[in-house]
Amino acid sequence: MLWKLEPSDEYMHPLETAENFNESMYFNIYDPGKKTGGFFRIGNRANEGYAEMTTCLYLPDGSVAFMYNRPKIANNDAFDAGGMKFEVVEPFKRLNVSYEGKVVHLRNPVEMADPRKAFTENPWLDCSVRLEYTGLSPMYGGEPAEKKAPSSQAEAEMMNFAKGHYEQHIAGKGSFRVGDQSWEIDGFGLRDHSWGPRYWQSIWWYRWLTANFGPDFGFMVSVISMRDGTTVRSGMVFNEGRYDMILENDLKTEWTEGDWYHKKLLVTAKTERDTYEVEGTVLSMVPLRNQRKTPEGERLVTRITEGMTEWKCRGKLGYGLSEYLDQIVDGKPVGAA
Repeated sequence: MLWKLEPSDEYMHPLETAENFNESMYFNIYDPGKKTGGFFRIGNRANEGYAEMTTCLYLPDGSVAFMYNRPKIANNDAFDAGGMKFEVVEPFKRLNVSYEGKVVHLRNPVEMADPRKAFTENPWLDCSVRLEYTGLSPMYGGEPAEKKAPSSQAEAEMMNFAKGHYEQHIAGKGSFRVGDQSWEIDGFGLRDHSWGPRYWQSIWWYRWLTANFGPDFGFMVSVISMRDGTTVRSGMVFNEGRYDMILENDLKTEWTEGDWYHKKLLVTAKTERDTYEVEGTVLSMVPLRNQRKTPEGERLVTRITEGMTEWKCRGKLGYGLSEYLDQIVDGKPVGAA
């Protein structure tokens, strides 16, 4: 597929008529020296009257500072909601992230499997985040250059997850403050930007793996599977200042017993230039949940598990997020079958 991407795409896109139109930005970061990282997301759902705002900080002692909120918004004019703000300083090169607000401090992060209980039984602390991001890599993705009707039901469902989407490996500097503790952050991460109609239930399951091994080596591996079994495997390796597209990838997952969280990963990724084998170990896991009722009243439950992950590849040590999305059927994530 041919993609188009302009500097103007770094800014907000026109609000479409689809009720579930979503425009979102996401950033992650990890400082290997401080053993501290996190991710930040705003998803504007202006036609539904709210934004999805997530702050998640993985702290050195293994605990997590977390906040999710649905602040009210009336338009799609900016990423500025619930105390979080994203600012484009220079397209593709410099962006700023800030958050001022509360977080719940989770000594046992998997308690987020029951959000009501987690938010009730854990302490709330003041939090401040300031990060300045700079682009390290080229851009990956964009919007299809040609508009065409979907050729299958699976393709139609995938288009109902994001019409436009791009990613970039980045460096980030700034600070975290949680309660009376603070950390100066100097690390690496990945960001993305998506726009178009979105239901979290449109995808049957996916795996999205991001990693940085410093300022000049990293990867993103994607596996997306639809309800009919159609599976799309893609991604890129960031190396020597360029992106090499991943032509084939294979992912093997070791799960925790009972609750089915991913804990160890083995990835094989093949580009035109090389083949990479990568081992991943989840350092800290935060399970998140999205629910929606169909017009017929059926309750749909989607689980998104966010694992801060240590990666090993060719003698190098890297860090990033391993995000597993699954529809939950009979209490089990469908992609673990």
